[in-house]
Amino acid sequence: MGSSRDLHHLVDRVAVEDVTESADGHPVDAVAPAGAAPRLPDAPVAEVRCRVFRARPDELIAMSFAPLSHRVMVLVEVVLADGSVGVGESWANYPSWAWRERIWTIDEGVAPLLVGTRPGSPEAAHRALMAKLGPLGRQWGAPGPIHQAVSAVDIALWDLAARHAGRSLASLLTDHPRAELPVYGSSLGPEGVAETAAHCAALGLTAVKVKVGFGHDRDLANVRTARRVLGDATQIFADANQAWTLPEALRTVPALADLGVAWVEEPLAGDRPAELDELAARTGMPLATGENLYGAAAFTPYLAGDGVAILQPDLTKVGGISEYLTVLRAAEAAGKTVNPHLYNGAIATAATVQVAASSPATSLVEWDVRSNPLRRAADAFLTDHGTVVVPNRPGLGIDLDPDQLDPYEEQL
Repeated sequence: MGSSRDLHHLVDRVAVEDVTESADGHPVDAVAPAGAAPRLPDAPVAEVRCRVFRARPDELIAMSFAPLSHRVMVLVEVVLADGSVGVGESWANYPSWAWRERIWTIDEGVAPLLVGTRPGSPEAAHRALMAKLGPLGRQWGAPGPIHQAVSAVDIALWDLAARHAGRSLASLLTDHPRAELPVYGSSLGPEGVAETAAHCAALGLTAVKVKVGFGHDRDLANVRTARRVLGDATQIFADANQAWTLPEALRTVPALADLGVAWVEEPLAGDRPAELDELAARTGMPLATGENLYGAAAFTPYLAGDGVAILQPDLTKVGGISEYLTVLRAAEAAGKTVNPHLYNGAIATAATVQVAASSPATSLVEWDVRSNPLRRAADAFLTDHGTVVVPNRPGLGIDLDPDQLDPYEEQL
């Protein structure tokens, strides 16, 4: 692996390519219009700080592969020499020790490459970081943790760029961001489906997702329960978390369709595009996937086929906002829907809502209906009629309450 000096030169070179110049050749310092290349303050990165918050859930949160033992929010603050700060979040839900690895990867891998550089733009920093850390992730056999670590820094830099422009992130990305977005409640089951469905109804949600992959009969019973409680006017989706083989899916998916399930997320173990194409062709069921894909290039096979109708990149996993926007542009060109995966804390929630508001390709935003004290700062986004309000303040549009979070902070 090369030295940090190599990366500093790469960042500076890419950043220069992104700088807008006036007719006399000098950099333009005026606030850029929406949709223009984002600019960061002309100050070096002074520090990259990590903080970790963990909270035990109040109820069982089961997936087809493992229960979620803790709510986790890995925060990253990128501090510039001029005192400006941007905040990002990395995904660290699984395994239970992932937050420890994430801190080491950011502290020992990402921060030394970024501190002292003037990235110019978030996308320039992202390209430079992945140019150095991507090959390391391949050798390590851990491209996921690399992308998850870079995601947090990338989100923080986009927060900085939007604050520097005096715009919300959504309005930095487009002249016409949406003010509200429809949401669906995630996730009902496998226990307490009736109670959770009633909670969704009380929240005013008009779409929900049921966790499946716990056995054919149990899955169908849970969907029937959700339908009974919520009524025919509510959309119901199903999420298998890659629990099934193709034969198992071919047995269960038609039965879910008969119960009015509108689409199925991650139905197949291995998430292979050819098998997803076959499942969609043989059942007619719209399929969704993408939360476990790393980097925009990984989405190419899913864009090419007809099997996947809905792409679900996760900002905190895919590589941050920079990679997400690449996926979004490609999906828009291919006529695909992009409904982002979201199962995180307050910062990831705010960032996801902002980016989702920038594109008509997004029809729904995921909203975790279970208790999560680490998302409390964003809970006010949710309306009483099945939508979230998009904050219009500069940056991600959210402020964390230290008094509320302090009880959950890990001492690093």
